[in-house]
Amino acid sequence: MRKPQKGAVAAGHILTAEAGAEMLREGGTAVDATIAALAMACVCEPVLASPGGGGFAMIRDGNTGKTQLLDFFTQTPLEKRGHAEDGFRTIEADFGPTKQIFHIGPATVATPGFLDGLDALANRGARLTHQDHFAPAIEAASSGYKLSVYQSYLSTVVAPILMATEASRALFAPVGQLQSAGETFVNPGLAETFRVLGQTSWRDSEIAEALLEEQAANGHLSETDLSAYQVEEREPLALNVGEARVFLNPLPAASGTLIQYALQHLGDCAPVSLATALNAADEARVSARGDLSALLKHPLRQNGTTHISAVDADGNACSVTVSNGTGSGEIVNGFGFMLNNILGEEDVNPRGSVGWPVNTRPASMMCPTLLETPDGRLIALGSGGSSRIRSAIFQAVARLSFGDATLPQTVQMPRLHVENGHLDVEAGLEQRQLEDLIDAFSDHRIWAEPNMFFGGVHAVQKTGNCEFEGIGDRRREGAAVIVN
Repeated sequence: MRKPQKGAVAAGHILTAEAGAEMLREGGTAVDATIAALAMACVCEPVLASPGGGGFAMIRDGNTGKTQLLDFFTQTPLEKRGHAEDGFRTIEADFGPTKQIFHIGPATVATPGFLDGLDALANRGARLTHQDHFAPAIEAASSGYKLSVYQSYLSTVVAPILMATEASRALFAPVGQLQSAGETFVNPGLAETFRVLGQTSWRDSEIAEALLEEQAANGHLSETDLSAYQVEEREPLALNVGEARVFLNPLPAASGTLIQYALQHLGDCAPVSLATALNAADEARVSARGDLSALLKHPLRQNGTTHISAVDADGNACSVTVSNGTGSGEIVNGFGFMLNNILGEEDVNPRGSVGWPVNTRPASMMCPTLLETPDGRLIALGSGGSSRIRSAIFQAVARLSFGDATLPQTVQMPRLHVENGHLDVEAGLEQRQLEDLIDAFSDHRIWAEPNMFFGGVHAVQKTGNCEFEGIGDRRREGAAVIVN
């Protein structure tokens, strides 16, 4: 008789997925797996995940069947400090075919929610301790790991941020230049962070003191910002799609509403139908009135995002997406992590260094997602990818709910995105399908091969027979681990 499986984890790096899988092997739940994976993501995906950022988690309790959304995204500061102008500067990131302006510095840092999010997750179904959760990340940060091609590439894209300060250069370019794929990256400061977090609350630790010290001269954060921050528990946006029950990120996030709108305008899963539905949602984003218009006034497009999905044999599921913006360049002294630059996002701050609204949870495009089907499948999925998050998840949900696609097919199929009337589509569609798309969208670009532009959907599923499947998106070097 085959030994029963314990669960599955999918993530943006093999070490991230393995850290989560280790918790399942030790008898932990999907929540334990997610916490360990989040810590490891900070180690081996530092451009995308950091204790200095925030995110969202969609959690299903296997005992009750209840699903809830935890919002631990960043919060804008309670007050604007008049001396912060000197902490706000502009850099240019090189994406190859195009360049993009970003704002960094201590004055771009919003109140982080990541560490509070770890504690909130632990209170919702974890069986193991934080010492258990953080052990894999501590080992990897202390001993080092070999940089992957994808992580090395991301470093080159945001090189001006990673090289912005003496502390960031010491971490990411210890010999004067950014490390390349295959070289060993170590982060003893981050290992110390997770050692401390395994023993005490971060708010009562030297981590909080060091963060406030970094902010003292030209930042906006104060001790009051840290003490006032709260993880918000929200009812998910729940809807029936075909025969599936789908749970999406609710208000004030923009993503779930946009995906729901697109699903309501979907006729079938033909590529032209998918593109037309996405276009309808994007037109609503730009021009709708009423609640949708109010919601989408300033949706935030996180440029640095990664995702983790986990399910276990008891029917627990956790889908988490996190972001650090693109990073502020500011390293918390002695603790090896970079703070976010959310106040530098033009969607939040369109009028210069102090144009942001105080004490506000910005609208986000991140959308951790769960699906339940009548045949007993439980699916956790999500994606990074800025504004393309909504289109990646919309297509995955549509194909799983209407298109009879398997989980690997759903993730691997050619993907498309529509924004401001322009269509981007990956090659690989049938010729007739491509012709229909071109006829419908004269303004288009065909990508020769799968690309990280279209997000990275990392997904896992538990069947009604308690069998597991997982897939990490190759567009972002994703990986999945099934635990026996």
